[in-house]
Amino acid sequence: MPLRNILHPNRYHGFIAQPPFFEGWYYKLVSADETLRYAIIPGVYLSQNHAESHCFVQVFDSKADQVRFHRYPYDAFKPSPDSFEIIIGQNYFSADRIELGIDDDLGQLEGELQFEKLSPWPVRLTSPGAMGWFAWVPLMECYHGVVSMDHIIHGRLALDGKRLDFSGGKGYIEKDWGKRFPSAWIWGQSNHFDREGVSLMVSVAVIPWLGRSFAGFIIGFLLDNEIHRFATYNRSKIEVFQVENKTVDLIVRNATYRLRIIAEREEGGLLQAPTTIAMDRRILETLDARFEVWFETLKGEVLYHGTGRHAGLETVGDLDTLLTMVTKG
Repeated sequence: MPLRNILHPNRYHGFIAQPPFFEGWYYKLVSADETLRYAIIPGVYLSQNHAESHCFVQVFDSKADQVRFHRYPYDAFKPSPDSFEIIIGQNYFSADRIELGIDDDLGQLEGELQFEKLSPWPVRLTSPGAMGWFAWVPLMECYHGVVSMDHIIHGRLALDGKRLDFSGGKGYIEKDWGKRFPSAWIWGQSNHFDREGVSLMVSVAVIPWLGRSFAGFIIGFLLDNEIHRFATYNRSKIEVFQVENKTVDLIVRNATYRLRIIAEREEGGLLQAPTTIAMDRRILETLDARFEVWFETLKGEVLYHGTGRHAGLETVGDLDTLLTMVTKG
């Protein structure tokens, strides 16, 4: 991983990577009337079996619980070395724009969307983005970045000739890269609260490193143009972590604030995700979950209480092991 890209987590990191390696960007798109809820995921996968290396554009229609995995030859992947700009076949992706020109056996998806008023996760020398100082740690199996916690969408797409108008809607962008995903994790995100400019991203996972594993977490809560961080790297603590059949209950605190999240799960679609062998892992995801959120001082003064709609939510893998690690941590 080139050192110059550590301070630019949005960019492609795989120029000198050895397989297995993956990198993917996650664009969440919700229309102004909230009837359209899509995730578009461009990415690339490098396999030790060169014939299995490829790039892709994955399209998730949450309302229909339908996923389309549009596969392209590896050579169709054209990343910029100096900026976050990705070309996959006839498709273009950046922080502020996507252009789609998909036409294959699975269907057609074309059009252009533009994004404005992005809310990026701050990048500093000692804390390069959402990973904090862990971004400088080599040999981690998976890295995470947040491109924008909240922004406005302009533009339209056409899916098999059907018009999808996202103008005035809201978006969110993040990414992952590395050797493979964790063995277990809980991930969630919503930026559809009763107050503008509020956004939440939650990730709790089993993190393997140097032959051992630990429970790591990154939580960002955007309120009044500030991202409040609750993370392993800033010595935040998980006070409560419970996962039931349909709910996740999580309470965390940092040196100044406490955040409680109750997530209600829904059914979803199966996304494809990487292993060290192929893109053959199936991840159940929904964009129709709900998050109830309390943000308060450590003395109990509630600064915000609200419910996030159209939340993305994944609960994946051996959650018992993850819960045990959190409890012992």
